[in-house]
Amino acid sequence: MRYIEVTVNTPKEEIDARCERMAAMGAGGFVIENEDDFRDFLEHNRQYWDYVDEELENRFLGVSRIKCYLTDDADGLAVLRQIRAAYPELTTAFVEDSDWENNWREYYKPIEVGEKLVVVPEWEQAPDDGRIPLRLDPGLIFGTGSHATTRLCLAALEQYCAPEVNVLDLGCGSGILGIGALLLGCRRCLGVDIDPKAPDVVMSNAALNAIGPDRMTALAGDILADAGLRARIGGGWHLVLANIVADVIIALSAQVRQFMAPGAVFICSGIIENRWPETANALKANGFEILDHRSEEEWHCFVCR
Repeated sequence: MRYIEVTVNTPKEEIDARCERMAAMGAGGFVIENEDDFRDFLEHNRQYWDYVDEELENRFLGVSRIKCYLTDDADGLAVLRQIRAAYPELTTAFVEDSDWENNWREYYKPIEVGEKLVVVPEWEQAPDDGRIPLRLDPGLIFGTGSHATTRLCLAALEQYCAPEVNVLDLGCGSGILGIGALLLGCRRCLGVDIDPKAPDVVMSNAALNAIGPDRMTALAGDILADAGLRARIGGGWHLVLANIVADVIIALSAQVRQFMAPGAVFICSGIIENRWPETANALKANGFEILDHRSEEEWHCFVCR
């Protein structure tokens, strides 16, 4: 089926009223695009990123509009006539009914990482090249292997994996780093993420790699704010991973020692180009020796002890 995308440019103060009026006409599934809301969201969530793509910012520049989608049939056209009578300045476009749920899969292909791993979407065949396949269901949670920060961490942790190593993955997302460490021979891993969906995603991805809850577990919560969670995590971890953002790594640098065994290694990534000196200084100020500094595509990764 084909759908009609209806766009109505709307002053911010009239958005709610117009949505109610259009709903009364039979429209539904509204999408609100507003620059002020976008800026407000960015301002109140700065701890989760260090930069916003310029293309994304430009998409919201000066924008205040309502979108809705109508079926391209007699019923949808009847609703469209009512909306057009009320807001003649609207624009329309046609959207084909595609397999939205699966079309995105074509963009995910196996990715070689470091010397030993290849990240393989669950529906793809693993290459027969001797690398260890890390199977993953790319979803809404960060960590697919396609981002430079993830590749940097996976490559960096290779030399620290051994049968006696217990891994703590802070900001675990999809679980890709911890699962990679287990496939490379580590004993067990605990993943922690602020996203409440993360534990289910992590355990699902672990199962794709024949890793059970005896080796992989996951918790949700904010380790910086939750002392109870920090107590549950405990200490004695041999390899600690954090692929987050500079602000969180800087804050973690003062706390992460409590989780680490003597001689443990801390690998941190997600640090954009202009933040790496500040992050390095924070790590050193909190007693870390930087063993390795890697970079790729303006992102930086530190291996510390």
